[in-house]
Amino acid sequence: MSTEILMPALSPTMEEGKLAKWLVKEGDEVRSGDILAEIETDKATMEFEAVDEGRIGKILIPEGTEGVKVNQPIAVLVQANEQAPATAALSAKAPSVEAKASSPSPSNGGASTAGKPIDQTPKPSAAGGDVRGPSSAVLAEPDVPDGAELITMTVREALRDAMAEEMRRDPNVFLMGEEVAQYQGAYKVSQGLLEEFGPERVIDTPITEHGFTGLGVGAAFGGLRPIVEFMTWNFAMQAMDQIINSAAKTRYMSGGQMQCPIVFRGPNGPAARVAAQHSQDYSSWYAHVPGLKVVAPYFAADAKGLLKAAIRDPNPVIFLENEIVYGRSFPVPKLDDYVVPIGKARIVKRGTHVTLVAHSICVGLIIEAAEKLAVEGIDAELIDLRTLRPLDIDTVLESVKRTNRIVTVEQGWPICSIGSEIASQVVEKAFDYLDAPPTKVTGKDIPMPYAANLEKLALPHVDDVVAAVKSVCYRE
Repeated sequence: MSTEILMPALSPTMEEGKLAKWLVKEGDEVRSGDILAEIETDKATMEFEAVDEGRIGKILIPEGTEGVKVNQPIAVLVQANEQAPATAALSAKAPSVEAKASSPSPSNGGASTAGKPIDQTPKPSAAGGDVRGPSSAVLAEPDVPDGAELITMTVREALRDAMAEEMRRDPNVFLMGEEVAQYQGAYKVSQGLLEEFGPERVIDTPITEHGFTGLGVGAAFGGLRPIVEFMTWNFAMQAMDQIINSAAKTRYMSGGQMQCPIVFRGPNGPAARVAAQHSQDYSSWYAHVPGLKVVAPYFAADAKGLLKAAIRDPNPVIFLENEIVYGRSFPVPKLDDYVVPIGKARIVKRGTHVTLVAHSICVGLIIEAAEKLAVEGIDAELIDLRTLRPLDIDTVLESVKRTNRIVTVEQGWPICSIGSEIASQVVEKAFDYLDAPPTKVTGKDIPMPYAANLEKLALPHVDDVVAAVKSVCYRE
């Protein structure tokens, strides 16, 4: 299906700009993070990036055009083997997904979102043209009836549908955050929600995470069910006191008399060339805190089902998304009420020689690594944790008892990481089953560099996973 690329807003006050230069041409294949064009405003000239994968089917606005309105379609992105629709039909057929600005944002200290995608960007499907994750990732939830229809959607769409379904189901559910309403979300996750539910339930907030997070926590204490979106979890650092001391602890401190049914959600972890202050993975930070539940899905079906479960949960839930994964497409069961239980890992693939464990974007990494390892005769079992607190350690232990080896993969720092906790519990509870030491593949123990070549060295890649597996299998 074709997708309109819209003129981006490079600042909250921008209404129009000049499309100075196209850096791609019709027919070019683009990936999430590729630079598409240069945009000029009265303040600066800035580049902007693609959010989704595909081929430039048609350029609608020629370079050099001035006065291009924000959100005006400027190009059409199509999938493999698909033709660009006629210009007159674009608005009717194509759901709008905006290219992401790579300029410094005026909010929250000027976060840049420039750069190129990391290596686990999905490839276009040769058959249907849909942008999917790695080929091994076939979903088969036990509670999905045999023969249930599967529809392909992006993770972004799955998250939006989850919120919309829960807002229709429960009038106490509402969404708040920076740019979630009029702008339809910094990453277009809340697209269409303002139109359906109105400004009383889809609320744009000022740039003050500490303030609007506290407002959300108070609303949850009062019986509402807020969804608080952070433009990035890096900005949630401003709201740590509200999340940790108020949301996470009040139920315990009140002896169960006060509940805090609230979801905090937004993109977590490195994106692309946004440097040390805006590339942090908070998975282990929040998983450390009693009173919180922490969810980090990869597949679109899990994103939808777990977000619905999180909204219904009586406890505060940290919902860690990933900016680069938003545009990836996966099959999602077409069911009236698809809810995935919090606290249960998924075995993505059965294997016999080694257990690979990951969450969020690194699930795509271990799937690609497993395909490479299979060529060399190593059969890896793949586990997607999905939930980090409560951690489904039982599924991991049962796998290790079969494979006798384990490698964990994550983008976070190595010290006190999710992998560190898993390794500790495996050694404590399944030591006699191990044929090799538990091994971790993580991000490097440094602040994230801005330079693209250094950033690449700081992140885990498929070859790192393959090397770690060969080490524990004594196949170096």
